[in-house]
Amino acid sequence: MRNLHFRRAARTSVLGTAALIAALSLTACQGGDPAAADSSDGSVSQKPGAGTSAVPASDTDAKPDAKTAGNSGTSGSGSDAAKDSGSAAPKQQGSDADGDNGATRTTCTGENTKLTITDVQRPVNHMLLTVTNTGSKACNAFYYPVLRFGEAQSVPPVVEDSKPQAVVTIAPGESAYAGIMTSSADGSGTGGYSAEDLAVGFLDAESGSAGDMVNVPLSKDVYVDSTLTVTYWQTEMDDALMY
Repeated sequence: MRNLHFRRAARTSVLGTAALIAALSLTACQGGDPAAADSSDGSVSQKPGAGTSAVPASDTDAKPDAKTAGNSGTSGSGSDAAKDSGSAAPKQQGSDADGDNGATRTTCTGENTKLTITDVQRPVNHMLLTVTNTGSKACNAFYYPVLRFGEAQSVPPVVEDSKPQAVVTIAPGESAYAGIMTSSADGSGTGGYSAEDLAVGFLDAESGSAGDMVNVPLSKDVYVDSTLTVTYWQTEMDDALMY
């Protein structure tokens, strides 16, 4: 009787073990890569399989073509860039491209100008010196006229406030002007004398003498004193007589 119970228990144990082995085998057969299928809807997973590889980022970047690189402004010469943009290089000041490089100008002197002097009613004790270009080229009237009334040993000072912003250029046939205050209106000047003649000189770009002094005829004797002054050359008559 005891042996019978032992054999039944052994058979039960063997059957349980076999069932466990079968269950494990079935589980192994149904198992697989969880990435292959989704248990809920069977859709393919986004994870790449073992046989795939990621594309390098450098291969997916857009590569500029030759035209784009040429117009970027980061490479190539300035002349190429100017051609691509369709714009010309800026002109240099004083170059031949400006149409006036200074070669068509000369310095105003007594040889290419004519000088005249006239009395004016306003302001009082003032005269107007006019220089007219008689040459074939435009001339530059640098700084101010150098004056010598009579036998004066020194030239009169210039009115610094009258200095123009640029050198006065006189075209052929055109004129420039300078104002002269001959004496003080209130009699405060000293050392006055009457001058019978006037000589005028020109200056060059380096403020040196430009040619010989020119005698300018006076219609009458001119009284001058220590307040005698002259302006810079001006393009307008009114500007010359405002000092």
